[in-house]
Amino acid sequence: MPSFYYIKHILHIRALKVQCVTFRRIFCQKWNIIFIAMFSLLYNHLELIVERAECLARGAALKWASGVFCRPENLERLSQYKKRESQRTASIHTRLKSMVQSYLEGVGWGLEQLREARAELKEVSHALKKSGLESNQNTEGVKSLERLREVSVNHRQLLAAVSNLPRLYSVRSMVLETERLVESRRLLEAHARLMDLEHWQDDILWQLHGAAGSSLSAEDQELVAKYFSGVGQLVDALGKELWAVVSSALALARQNPTPFVSAVRIVEREEALDRALLEERGGTRGNTRPLPPGRPRCWRACFFQVLEEAVSARFRSVSYLHTRGPGLAGHLSALQHGIMADLATVRHLLEHCVPPHYHLTGAYLRASHHCLHAHLAQVSSWDLESGEIFAVLNWVLHIYNSPDMMGHPELVAEMEKQELGPLISTEGLDQLQNKYVQSVRKSVSEWMHKALQVELQDWQRDQEPDTDHEGFYQTSLPTIITQMLEENARVALMIGESLRDQTIQMGLYEMENLLNRFREALVEFGKEHRRDPSNNKNKFYLHYLLASISNCIILKKSTESLQQQQSSRSAGQFSRTPPNPLAALDRAVRRACRLVMDKLLLDLQPFLPGLLTRPWLVQGDPTPKLCCVLERHLELYSRVRPPCRQRLQEEAQWLMVVEYVRALMQKRLVCRSAEERKQLAQQMIQDDQQFREILHCLEGEGSAPEVNPLALLPVLADFIRLKDPGMLTLEVSGLAAKYPDISEEHVSVLLDIRGDVSRDIRGAVLDLLEQSAPPLPAGYRPIFTDILVPPSTMAFCLPTAKCA
Repeated sequence: MPSFYYIKHILHIRALKVQCVTFRRIFCQKWNIIFIAMFSLLYNHLELIVERAECLARGAALKWASGVFCRPENLERLSQYKKRESQRTASIHTRLKSMVQSYLEGVGWGLEQLREARAELKEVSHALKKSGLESNQNTEGVKSLERLREVSVNHRQLLAAVSNLPRLYSVRSMVLETERLVESRRLLEAHARLMDLEHWQDDILWQLHGAAGSSLSAEDQELVAKYFSGVGQLVDALGKELWAVVSSALALARQNPTPFVSAVRIVEREEALDRALLEERGGTRGNTRPLPPGRPRCWRACFFQVLEEAVSARFRSVSYLHTRGPGLAGHLSALQHGIMADLATVRHLLEHCVPPHYHLTGAYLRASHHCLHAHLAQVSSWDLESGEIFAVLNWVLHIYNSPDMMGHPELVAEMEKQELGPLISTEGLDQLQNKYVQSVRKSVSEWMHKALQVELQDWQRDQEPDTDHEGFYQTSLPTIITQMLEENARVALMIGESLRDQTIQMGLYEMENLLNRFREALVEFGKEHRRDPSNNKNKFYLHYLLASISNCIILKKSTESLQQQQSSRSAGQFSRTPPNPLAALDRAVRRACRLVMDKLLLDLQPFLPGLLTRPWLVQGDPTPKLCCVLERHLELYSRVRPPCRQRLQEEAQWLMVVEYVRALMQKRLVCRSAEERKQLAQQMIQDDQQFREILHCLEGEGSAPEVNPLALLPVLADFIRLKDPGMLTLEVSGLAAKYPDISEEHVSVLLDIRGDVSRDIRGAVLDLLEQSAPPLPAGYRPIFTDILVPPSTMAFCLPTAKCA
């Protein structure tokens, strides 16, 4: 109930108040006025809190009582509420009493400890005062001992000088003797004497340091260093001899390895001495004895450094002039044999002359690898040609890691331990490969230019082009280009697929450039022939055009073969626009075919004016000559490789029909009667039969076009031969359905040639043609579009009499 909680807080606060009263009494007796004031303030504050809590408790109790006893039935349980509250109050009082009692006991124990501490502090303070008085009394006695200390220092110095006199007198003689031992390469004996001299120097310095009682003066240090100056020179001389032996270890191992073994033993002695001095004087606290001059020497690290310098000496004398051209491959081969011979010496001889922890083979591998890395970086920076770059790439990527070199079974484990990395970084390899591709590209471009010049000279020869085993015309151009590109791709593949792909890509770029220049040369060749067709130099003009077409077909097969050799992942590898030599090939072939057709038209041109004339109607004279020209051309077209052979034959067929219809559109012959129309139609059909006999090869090869142009001639003959003009509307409808590109002008000319069509029928036919003009179907090749109708000359219909 709310009243119970307020009452409990009040009892707690009162208990604190009682404690404060008790503490105030105790501190009033034991401590000063500061504690009394502090507890007084705390007591007053607690009184205020108690008063406020009592007010709150009363208010809460009244609120609770008014809420509970407002109903009559609750008044009957008043005695129960009173008894329960009395029990709770008694329980709280009991707990508060026990708590206050425990607090009072703790305070009493604490006060007892404070009394004991105060007594002990008094005793310590008294003892310190007594010690201070005794120290002041002994100060004068210490001053009287200063003179005795000086005498003791002088005595120790004199004792050190007397004990070291024999050593000091023998220093110079030992230095000279040690020099002779070093010069005669008795290294172990020289090193033993040198260690004795260093030991004497160290002892003298330490004795002087101890006698001085502090650090030596600069004058004393300079005196000792000057007296033992020969020792430092001996160290340098001995080190020079040691490193000379180590640098020539490979040669000594094959002759007499004793000096190398002595050098290794000396290095190990020095390393052990360095380690002992560092542990004794550098690692012990309180040890103020300094290290001897020149320590630590770290001769083991110098040993491996000298070994690496000895390995690098093989590469320092190499110059660019010594390795030009084929010399570079020989130089790399010499490096391979030299390194492998040295490794064999190290593994089988020197490895047994050093402690196992030296891992001398691994150290030599590491030194060789680092030196080769630097040397190859220098070689790569030279202005190398393609063959030299190939030698470097092949040596780095294949020979160096092959079983003949670092991939040897006895060296594989050691190489894996060292984790040496590649001889040339990935960026360096990419630069070398790009340099190789650029060098090859320059060479390929020059060879292609020369091959094209030779081709142009062949075109001027006074003989037919060469033929292959199948009888097709060809020249040396495709053979040279194909062999060159395939050989470059094969050589690049010896390095890797990536270089092969780059080389093929470069070759395709150059192929595209060559074909563009080739097409331009064909254009100039055609212009030159048109300027002077009767020139004897152009006697075999058509033959070389046909050879050029066959060459393009061979180059197309070579190009497709090269593209198939490229790996699929190289498609998006190159940032430039990918080459498209096939498109350039198609343009060149189209241009050559166009020139061939121009040549055919030029040969037909003298006979075309006599076609579809009255002499032709009577005698049929020009047609056999046209057939003879066409037959001669078709015979030459058979020397072209398929599928261009079929293409030329189709184009010749189209050209012949177009020119025939164009001659018909000239209206050189207008029929005057039904008999002439019949005769004209029969002559056209005879011409069609002659053309078909010559062009029968197209049908035999099964490559005839979907719309046979020769089928047009019988259709036109039927149109002219038609007896009933009223049926012309139906005939024109069928003609327009079969040849949707026929125009009103073409039909009007055909009507004029008939000579019997009235104005009404003409109007009806033309209106029908205009209304039923169908669109050109997909894949349809127009034939009438290329045939222009000459403008009609309208007859002057007015009388010629003069005006009145």
